[in-house]
Order: sequence, then C-alpha cells, then structure tokens
Amino acid sequence: MDISSGHVRLPIPSVPDTLGIVNNHDNGPAVPPAPGSPDGRSSRWQSHREERRRELIKSARRAVHVLGSDASMEEIAAAAGTSKSVFYRYFGDKAGLQQAVGEVVLSQMQRRIQEAAQNADTPREGLLAMVSAYLQMADTSPNVYTFVTRYGSGDPEGSSGAVSGALGHFFDAVADMIATPMRSHLGDGKQAVIGYWPKAAIGMVRNAGEQWLSTPDSPAKPGQEAMARQITAWLCVGIAPELSTSARG
Repeated sequence: MDISSGHVRLPIPSVPDTLGIVNNHDNGPAVPPAPGSPDGRSSRWQSHREERRRELIKSARRAVHVLGSDASMEEIAAAAGTSKSVFYRYFGDKAGLQQAVGEVVLSQMQRRIQEAAQNADTPREGLLAMVSAYLQMADTSPNVYTFVTRYGSGDPEGSSGAVSGALGHFFDAVADMIATPMRSHLGDGKQAVIGYWPKAAIGMVRNAGEQWLSTPDSPAKPGQEAMARQITAWLCVGIAPELSTSARG
C-alpha cells in the first residue's frame, strides 16, 4: 500500500477546477419537502462537498508526494489544477489541510499495522510485523509521512499543532495493539510493564524509523527488513548482546 494516495498503489485522479454544481431543470414548480423530511437539495449539496473534499485530499497527497513536505498551499493547489482559495474554502488553512490528510493517511497506516499483527503467533512476531508495516508504509512516501507528522513552526500558513490530534490517536492505537498480546502473554501482575513499555516502544520505533527515513541511501544504511528486525531486537533484548560482544573483544 502506498500512503501517497487512498487505494492500493494509490492512483490519485486529477481534480477539475470547478465546484461541480449541477443545475437542476424542472418542468414544473418546485415541490417543497414534506414536514420533517430532509431537504433533498441540501443532502445532495452536502454529499457533493464531502466528495469534493475527498478529491482535494487525494490531490494534496499526490502533490506533496512529488513536491515535498514543505510544499505551499499555492503549489499544492496548482498541482491539483485548482486555486488556493478552493483549498482555503474547504480546509481553512494549511494546518487544516494537514489535519485532513493526516486523518486519512494515519488511519490507513493503523489498519495496515493491525492487519500485519493479526497473523503473528508470539508477541515478538507481532511486534516485528507491526514495525515492518510501519516502515513500509512510511517509506512508500516519506514526503507525505513528514507532511502529516511534522510541521515547521516558522511556516506562516499554519501551526505546529496541526495534526497532533490525529497523530496522538494513531500512536495511542498502536501502543494498544502492542499491549494487548503482552497482557495476554504476561498475565496479571505486570501492569508496570504493560502500562509503560508500549508507549516507550512507540517512541523508539518512531524516532529510529524517522531517522532511517531521512538517512540518504548508502551501503551503510540498513534495508527496510533489516531495520525492522534491528528495531524489534532493540525492543525485545536491548543492546546487551552488542555490549557483551564489545566487552569480550
């Protein structure tokens, strides 16, 4: 799955420069809705706005994937084939656009991580599957990942708290996924581990993963699978093996 769009391989259609309002030509006078029934025109307009919003989110993801995480609203709108005012109308500002894109991208990552962990036989296998899925999805479009997880506070188009809600929910959900098999495996009496370790694990996975994403390709950079296994080993056994080897040497 490619986080630069909303589907498998995620092709993102271009967005026409129009609100797409369709005039309804009646042959007779308009008939008002019956008391208590929804206004059909209002429902159609709301449906249209929701569809248009989804199209703009897809287009923004494609633009950021190509242009980079620092793309401006004007650049994103131009890539989408529309005007900046349309994006402002639907999202308020760049922070609002990041929030909207972040909700979609992170929910897809959450589902993918959950699916990856479901077939694991042990907590460690499940942890490896989740770390692998996280790195794989983030690596499909580092620009989009950075766009929805970081924000330059110096940018006048938004604020650093743009996606904090969606991002916090995402990492809380992943921490719960980690804690569930641990709770089943360790049983009662291990609340200190179950209550704190999953959040600590998330911190390591995110920080190590983001450093890996930002590291230029080179012979010294681990591949995706090797990085996932290394992070999982650090989480499960720490760096004691490396320290022991160094001490013996």
